[in-house]
Amino acid sequence: MRRTTRIATLCIASAVALTATACGKTSSSSSSGDSSSAGTKEAAAAIAYDVGGRGDQSFNDAAYAGLSKAESDLKVKGVDSEPSDGESDADKVQRLTELARAGNNPVIGVGFAYAPAIDKVAKKFPKTTFGIIDDASVTAANIANMVFNEEQGSYLAGVAAAKTTKTATVGFIGGVETPLIKKFQAGFEQGVKDTDPKVKVLSQYLTQPPNFDGFSKPDLGKAAAQGQLDKKADVIYAAAGLAGSGSIEAVSKAGKWNIGVDSDQYNQKGLADYKDSILTSVTKDVADAVYNLIKSVQDGKPESGEIRYGLDKDGVGLADSNPAYTKMTDVVAAVEKAKKEIIDGKITVKTTP
Repeated sequence: MRRTTRIATLCIASAVALTATACGKTSSSSSSGDSSSAGTKEAAAAIAYDVGGRGDQSFNDAAYAGLSKAESDLKVKGVDSEPSDGESDADKVQRLTELARAGNNPVIGVGFAYAPAIDKVAKKFPKTTFGIIDDASVTAANIANMVFNEEQGSYLAGVAAAKTTKTATVGFIGGVETPLIKKFQAGFEQGVKDTDPKVKVLSQYLTQPPNFDGFSKPDLGKAAAQGQLDKKADVIYAAAGLAGSGSIEAVSKAGKWNIGVDSDQYNQKGLADYKDSILTSVTKDVADAVYNLIKSVQDGKPESGEIRYGLDKDGVGLADSNPAYTKMTDVVAAVEKAKKEIIDGKITVKTTP
């Protein structure tokens, strides 16, 4: 069964039918039954979650929000599939194959880890559109690569952190040291230093590949944040998926500032106890990317190739849901100035630390 300890970003009023697959867990969020049944004539779209699964209050939940919107607006049946613990590429291939064979279109892999599997499965189902988030390395006529300028949003977070800190020390916590998460680190560090070279940035990663626990275990994030707090960091930015919730808890209890990631974490129900400490979040419009791909398939004009979301298209940004943030007029002004300069090409943000 689906992990019951997680709290989903959105609640759907209809009943949930669960079907266990050979690898991972697959569910339909429609009341009309198991959408994995072959031969269904109802339009269906599927997403396969990244490490941490649905309920991470971050990356995966943003993808689910896009699927949920498509269900509501486009009247498609949504199917979402959870990863298994220690899932291999072969497991991903089997899971994606089952989703495609059931007639789901598109089939979307949430995260770069799906690249090898999508590369294989897309060849077997040329009439099915496959989407992959955060990867542009695998290409085909039926593959849509949804990628983001994470470094740009992270730069704005660095500006906000440098303008907010009282101790001249801020922190960055990356879940797993991959090229993708290094983009978050690079942008954040550059934003801090461009704003105030005197501010110290403490940067660390929770795990190294092939260990991806740094995206799924909150206790790792909590311990890392506590270590940075002990070193006087008073603003901490964690790009660590579900593990980031542990960092948010530790920072909140210390009375310091968090910067969230991927989703507007101030508004995440599972983080409601800590929301006042979430100054802002670096957002990635994963929800719209998922929705737009599903709509393109429904319209008969499926997206393919690289689809890039940056500051210029509001594909990444900095959330302003916390009233405490909007009251910091000097911080908001500095962030808006940096945003304009990035869009205008006056600031080029690095993608590696």
